[in-house]
Amino acid sequence: MTPNLKYLHPYPFEKLAQLKAGITPPANLPHIALSMGEPTHPTPHLIQEALLTHLHGLSNYPTTKGIPELRLAITQWIGRRFQIPADFINPETQVLPVNGTREALFSFAQCIIDTTKNTPVVIMPNPFYQIYEGAALLAGAEPYFLNTLEDSGYLPDFDAVPDDIWQRCQLIYICSPGNPTGSVLDVASQEILLKLAEKHDFVIASDECYSELYDDESNPPPGLLQTAYNMGNTEFKRCIIFHSLSKRSNAPGLRSGFVAGDAEILKHYFQYRTYHGCAMPLPTQHASIQAWQDETHVVENRRLYREKFAAFIDILDAVCTITKPPASFYVWLKTTIADTEFAQQLFAQQNITVLPGSFLSRDFDGINPGLNHVRIALVAPLNECIDAAQRIKTFLNSL
Repeated sequence: MTPNLKYLHPYPFEKLAQLKAGITPPANLPHIALSMGEPTHPTPHLIQEALLTHLHGLSNYPTTKGIPELRLAITQWIGRRFQIPADFINPETQVLPVNGTREALFSFAQCIIDTTKNTPVVIMPNPFYQIYEGAALLAGAEPYFLNTLEDSGYLPDFDAVPDDIWQRCQLIYICSPGNPTGSVLDVASQEILLKLAEKHDFVIASDECYSELYDDESNPPPGLLQTAYNMGNTEFKRCIIFHSLSKRSNAPGLRSGFVAGDAEILKHYFQYRTYHGCAMPLPTQHASIQAWQDETHVVENRRLYREKFAAFIDILDAVCTITKPPASFYVWLKTTIADTEFAQQLFAQQNITVLPGSFLSRDFDGINPGLNHVRIALVAPLNECIDAAQRIKTFLNSL
């Protein structure tokens, strides 16, 4: 066994299961799960129909690179969404399909990190998607955490990173819109990071899987390739973006996404993936083409989340401090008691499951930024979100 396995922390949902163990919630209240970021809106028919139509493709081995039609559809979507002329993205060299961003975010570090150099560092936000940390540890790198706190709008402060960390940094994960806070990294911050990457020669892995779930229809979150292009980095050097259909198109079970950006990096990542054995099945590729070509279902998706946020916040606003994030489907709620106690007692009294913030973060620089927060995923249907908000209000009033 690789010795690095011993450094892995239990996954947040393992901790949550232990926290709830032995508790019997009220039988008269149906369970409402708001802990996992698993969309429950219907998967669009166009995706399902394309999947069924191309089931004959199961008799063929798919290629790691994916079919040209899929890479072209992705390239065209990137161009439309991030206002990048199509000629500046080459579907042959700058786009690769992946089986959801989770496997790609993990495997990318295994390809990028060079352990022959001086104690490599992987920088990541804190709180964070735990795949970043696991990927860094199993690649033989040292994680370095950027605390994202309320005072900074839950955004990382790149200026706070010591110069010796930047010098050892080989990879940084950013997540915008953020999980669990829904905060959006603005263009100015992305520009700072791009200049740092050029100065210190590290790779930026931009996890943008929540980029299509935003509040203001006229102000979509900026993407890393978009900022790089506007800065004159038209070859997207040191930049790789990660996108998925899981949240955008309510298709987490499809396991479909893509990576795009620096052609030189993707050449090596493609070589890695040919050995990794992670080619996307052909029916999934054809369904993905339909998804990336259609925006109607995505606009409707955003409308449904806005509706849930409005109802949820309207009920809770009088009894707690609650803020609507600019993007994502999470409420990052501050608690007046320990977050673990809050989650445990809410389940025991109201049969609602939320995720303690401390399960999503690490103690760093004397701070655990997830303490006294819970992550609430508004993924349940509207009526369940309303019911949950009313029960949470009752719970808060009992504290």
